[in-house]
Amino acid sequence: MTTLTAVPAQVRQVSARRARSRKTLYWIATHSLAIALAIIFVAPIVFVFLTAVMSDEQALTSELWPRTWNWDNFVTVFAKSPLLSWVWNTFFYAALGTLFTLLSSVPVAYALARFRFRGRRLAFLLVITMMMLPPQVIAVPIYTLWARLDLTGTLWPLILPMLFGDAFTIFLLRQFLVTIPRDYTDAARVDGCSDFRTLIRVILPMARPAIAAVALFQFFYCWNDYYGPLLYVQTAEETGWTLSLGLATFKALHSVQWNLTMAATLLVTAPVIIVFFFAQRVFIEGVTLTGVKG
Repeated sequence: MTTLTAVPAQVRQVSARRARSRKTLYWIATHSLAIALAIIFVAPIVFVFLTAVMSDEQALTSELWPRTWNWDNFVTVFAKSPLLSWVWNTFFYAALGTLFTLLSSVPVAYALARFRFRGRRLAFLLVITMMMLPPQVIAVPIYTLWARLDLTGTLWPLILPMLFGDAFTIFLLRQFLVTIPRDYTDAARVDGCSDFRTLIRVILPMARPAIAAVALFQFFYCWNDYYGPLLYVQTAEETGWTLSLGLATFKALHSVQWNLTMAATLLVTAPVIIVFFFAQRVFIEGVTLTGVKG
């Protein structure tokens, strides 16, 4: 009798395992493209990490797995470079640049989205045109201007222009603001709100996803910017170098020590990955809601 009751239990266990296996295979088959893309994106990061903890000799070989885990490579990067100074300069540039961009771009986007004035479409066309203008075209006259103001060798030539707005940020914010129903702003005006107060009390709370998205765009742009620091602060290593410029120089000085180069690369990219990981929900929401509406 005991044997007869044990057999159905074993059969049920085998059937449950087969059902789970089929379910797993079905999930893998359904998400095969996403899994392949995830592997493609994650593989370089894994390669950088594994190389970063290798020894000097092994990093020059074709071996992919470390023989020994040399965590002191990350300490060596700090010892051989002013990494903390580069981090502070980059954060100062990115944070202040993002703040200035939002302060100058939000009112312009609000005016283009809500106000009716002569030349509004021409002004919006000029914003789009500025998005297509490469920064290298105006690099020489702009550099001459900042040189006459004796600001070259600092990050201010990169930060101060953001007080005059950013074309890409204005475009994205304007596209989002035109989707907000006018009933909200009309009701605020009926209650006696001025245009500025309507912007602060009504529009900005409703535009938080779009503002967060463009803020992350601008922060990442400043954090990864190489051309600007190379142009203005190349000669000011101690006071003005950012992570992108410092990492390029570090790579040139330690070109045969790929483990140190990869460790420095991992330290530079880690903050951006962490920020995006925690802010990806609001970032994706802001990009999704920022539709293309004329």
